[in-house]
Amino acid sequence: MEHFLSERINKLSTSQTLAMAALARELKAQGKDIISLSLGEPDFNTPDFVKEAAKKAIDDNYSTYTPVDGYADLKEAICRKFKRDNNLDYKPANIVVSTGAKQSLYNIAQVMLNDGDEVILPAPYWVSYYEIIKMAGGIPVEVPTSVETDFKITPEQLEKAITPKTKMIWYSSPCNPSGSVYNREEMTALAQVLEKHPSIFVVADEIYEHINFSGTFCSIASIPGMFERTITVNGVAKAFAMTGWRIGYIGAPEFIAKACTKMQGQVTSGANSIAQRATIAAVDADPKVLQHMVEAFHRRRDLVVGLVKQIPGFKLNVPEGAFYVFPDISYYFGKTLRGKLINNADDFSMYLLSEANVATVTGDAFGNANCIRFSYATSEDLLTEAMKRIKESVS
Repeated sequence: MEHFLSERINKLSTSQTLAMAALARELKAQGKDIISLSLGEPDFNTPDFVKEAAKKAIDDNYSTYTPVDGYADLKEAICRKFKRDNNLDYKPANIVVSTGAKQSLYNIAQVMLNDGDEVILPAPYWVSYYEIIKMAGGIPVEVPTSVETDFKITPEQLEKAITPKTKMIWYSSPCNPSGSVYNREEMTALAQVLEKHPSIFVVADEIYEHINFSGTFCSIASIPGMFERTITVNGVAKAFAMTGWRIGYIGAPEFIAKACTKMQGQVTSGANSIAQRATIAAVDADPKVLQHMVEAFHRRRDLVVGLVKQIPGFKLNVPEGAFYVFPDISYYFGKTLRGKLINNADDFSMYLLSEANVATVTGDAFGNANCIRFSYATSEDLLTEAMKRIKESVS
């Protein structure tokens, strides 16, 4: 029956992270002991002070339609957050609040890209960038990296990827899936390349900003000459364990913010009223309130990195942020494990699900076919057991 559907939807790939998570849930429902490391979702509860703000909003009857681009006092709070954490002087007119950072990214693609515009994607990249760009008629241009380079692109690679059709570059730092973090020196070197190409805009996805173990973080918009060319994307899902609240936001040049508001007004209108009131409390809070979560992720990172290094054939960088590891497992390509031929990362990911009962995501979904991604946003006991199962399945 697919011929009744639009070409647009038939050409759209399913999110492989969500597909693997759904398969893991299905197998669990059948009684299998699956450890799911596929979704990037903190296993902490939303902080109590955020929940209290939501309860107050209900009592205060915030139950009507919200402004398309967000409540004015939330946008002011986001401006304060940008100044405090990133040294960025955004005004409320530069801010658009959306139903999650994913909608923010979708809005940006729809208002910035024409058919045939090229968008540079340092690979690996977050799984949905590629498809969101395609839906807007853009052409994703992958710039490959590897575990040996800490999955970071060089200025020379960036320069080489730029063509007369290049409209944008999209990246995340800390990166999903690799956990890599660009420091200020590295970011400045990339900005110096972009300085020679003033018509290229940057989408800086900073959703993992606070889950950062490196002690360094740099918003590219804070580098001289980049502010008016950068759309900074953030949200409360990851750092504040608010994935289900669905609030993301952008800081952008005013003409882009107005365009995103126009787009959103015809699609979803304003984001959830109660979630917006809760988000004011979140973004106004001192980031120190997140320290216990960051420390827990740091311990888990160290645990998982140590255990992964004991698995034969796995090559790994040490992720400096987010809550993922992205090992290169190409050692197993062409090998047979328990009677199953491993041709690629897809095969290896499915092998781990069937033989180790551990759900991961193929790196092919993130633009690196040599790797798999798994999240360590779960308990240390489960992580230890998962790594044990993986090691036993390949031994």
